[in-house]
Amino acid sequence: MESLPLHHRTVHKWSAIINRSNTLLQCTALIAIIYYRVSSFLYRTDSTLSLPTLPWLLVFASELFLFFLSLLQSAFGWRPVSRTVYPERLPADEELPAVDVFICTADPKKEPPVGVMNTVLSAMALDYPTEKLSVYLSDDGGSSVVLKATREAWGFAKFWVPFCRKYKIKSRCPEAYFAGLGGDDGDNSDFGEERRTIERKYEQFKERLSRAAENGEIEDTSIKSGHPPVVQGVNMGCTKLERITHNSTCFRGPSFPKQHNTSDLLNSLPGRLRSICSTPQIMRDDITDVLDSQQVEMPLLVYVSREKIPSHPHHFKAGALNVLLRVSGIISNAPYILVLDCDMYSNDPTSARQAMCFHLDQSSSQSLAFVQYPQKFHNISTNDIYDASLRSIFMIKWPGMDGLKGPMMSGTGFYIKREALYGTDMQKDKDPFQLKQSFGPSNEFIKWLNTGCKNNGIDREDLLDTRLREAKFLASCTYEKDSQWGQQIGFLYGSVVEDYFTGFILHCRGWTSIYCDPQRPAFLGSATTNLNDMLVQGTRWNSGLLDVCLSRFCPIVYGLSRMSILETMCYAYLSFQPFYCLPVWCLGTIPQLCLLNGIPIYPKVSSPWFVMFSLVFISLLVKYLWDVLYSGGTIQTWWREWRVWMIKSVTAYSYGSLYTVLKLLGLKEASFQPTNKVADEEQFRRYQMGVFDFQTSTMLLAPLVSLLIINMASFTWGIARVIVSSGWREMFGQIFLSCFILIVNYPFIEGMILRKDSGCIPPNVILLSAVFSLIFLCLGSIVLMYTMI
Repeated sequence: MESLPLHHRTVHKWSAIINRSNTLLQCTALIAIIYYRVSSFLYRTDSTLSLPTLPWLLVFASELFLFFLSLLQSAFGWRPVSRTVYPERLPADEELPAVDVFICTADPKKEPPVGVMNTVLSAMALDYPTEKLSVYLSDDGGSSVVLKATREAWGFAKFWVPFCRKYKIKSRCPEAYFAGLGGDDGDNSDFGEERRTIERKYEQFKERLSRAAENGEIEDTSIKSGHPPVVQGVNMGCTKLERITHNSTCFRGPSFPKQHNTSDLLNSLPGRLRSICSTPQIMRDDITDVLDSQQVEMPLLVYVSREKIPSHPHHFKAGALNVLLRVSGIISNAPYILVLDCDMYSNDPTSARQAMCFHLDQSSSQSLAFVQYPQKFHNISTNDIYDASLRSIFMIKWPGMDGLKGPMMSGTGFYIKREALYGTDMQKDKDPFQLKQSFGPSNEFIKWLNTGCKNNGIDREDLLDTRLREAKFLASCTYEKDSQWGQQIGFLYGSVVEDYFTGFILHCRGWTSIYCDPQRPAFLGSATTNLNDMLVQGTRWNSGLLDVCLSRFCPIVYGLSRMSILETMCYAYLSFQPFYCLPVWCLGTIPQLCLLNGIPIYPKVSSPWFVMFSLVFISLLVKYLWDVLYSGGTIQTWWREWRVWMIKSVTAYSYGSLYTVLKLLGLKEASFQPTNKVADEEQFRRYQMGVFDFQTSTMLLAPLVSLLIINMASFTWGIARVIVSSGWREMFGQIFLSCFILIVNYPFIEGMILRKDSGCIPPNVILLSAVFSLIFLCLGSIVLMYTMI
């Protein structure tokens, strides 16, 4: 009898028809505009004979580049799909494959340990067979505070995990659950009392973390200081009492009856433990807690801090993930891996089972590399003025890619097949000597590699000191020397956006991916809630994207012969995205400069060619409005996202492009700054109110303020010119463009002129920007004078 399918795919045909029709319409109009520009330049009339060549060429080049990016972007809407899973049809628990969870943290100052441990606890409490679940925490800062917090988290997990499983708690992040964000209610008479007990233990757990942070100063986590490798099975860091009950190395202790008194407990213990527990310092409740916790089998928890030496490159997050890939390979060696950011906690404990509905499906499992969940956030306000939810990516673009070869890897919240990360060498080279040339010199790792990633669980008592010593060797900074790690194997180096780069190469190798967006968010994270963090994060992302674009792996060249043309267009769009800064800067300044000098750039309103320009502009706005409304947004959402796109184009895209060029010239080193997870209360309050906070560096503010001052000047002068000379037909396009830019960016004008609070744009930034604007307008006018024909 044929088994029932584990998932179902729905193609959104009407959405695809609308997207394709719009693409055809835009292409037709844009081709007409290109014809107009070329013919106007080659066959000049009396009205165009005196026009300056340089501004026309710059505007035309900008229009061509926007046409190119618009064409690439259309691939996202070619075949959007959605998926439904049926986890109840999965095989029995004993037949499910094992899963390793990788969690990365780098800086305890920007990523508070209590938040990191909440993510660890939520991962340990996943609704998955305990013996097939292992959690690995990578601490790139090598902080003793994080190690202490991990040990404390293990102690609390022994009560939290059984509580979640017993009452089928949905929200298994303690902070979210006790804040009432999970919507969980117990249906047992003992639930209330036990909940209060667990909440008390959680408050004690947080207090211990707070004291640990206060008593030990958080170390400098920069690469300059360096630190040796540390790999610890966290049970080895427990108290003496717990170490004895754990038999020193295993995560499971002896079973004891649930009902016991102090004398019964003491009589049932081994001699050494009985003598310790007889001391006055050991209270009965402490003994009971420890012994009760032994009756529950727990997931494996391993703390990893890779070695860092200033003279060796560490490759940022990709390097940390590759260390976890090797360390886990000799400990649990699960065939599937869940990758999480340290602030992205599990919100739906069934996410692993949902992912297995795809990985275990016979029709797609052979070529499926990873299942990507959307990034969703718990601290998003109703207004979301900074587009922190990245809604257009996870609600529009990724469902569109899912109908092609699958979405891109998105840094966190994905279940990936270990075999896919090992590349092609594992299949073609079975000889140990040949494997060592690719995977490094560890005999133990090669031995586990030859198991073919088929381990379905780990005997926790087999986690011996010898294995941990080998793990430290695997975590050393010299291990990857003369190997293929980061080149052909694991998460790839060469870009700070290792997720995009690795996913792209996997798709080029023939692997596929799937996008799973269940009704209840599988994971919830902490979004950027201020302008500074948004722009810093965007600069880093776009610098990494351009690294790939300008390398030999440029998607439009490298991917075209290895993937479908539509999938290639999607990857190419994101890699070329930083170059949006060029047409935005050009169209935000050149037409305005010409307006101030009385030079028309666009056809008259009465001209039929003006209809083509209007058609392209309106179709862009209407099409994106349709996408927003179709994906659950509002008109306000649509307007805010236009604003954020323009802000990023002028700042994050510009600086990301500049940093990449400087790196290629050898004038700047690659850098990675973790996003700050510590929210400033005043900034967060403004974010919740929908008010922009301009407390950021002058370098990030000045470009957009300068652009707005230029547009304010051109718009004001253009209106005056129209009133005096009645030349509105020739100048309407440029006046409208300046007006549109000013309306979209009204919060910045408000911050410059109307606001006087601490979050306004500082006067020194306004003055500096005004000077830059004046210099540009003066020099630009001089250049125009000398380029007139």
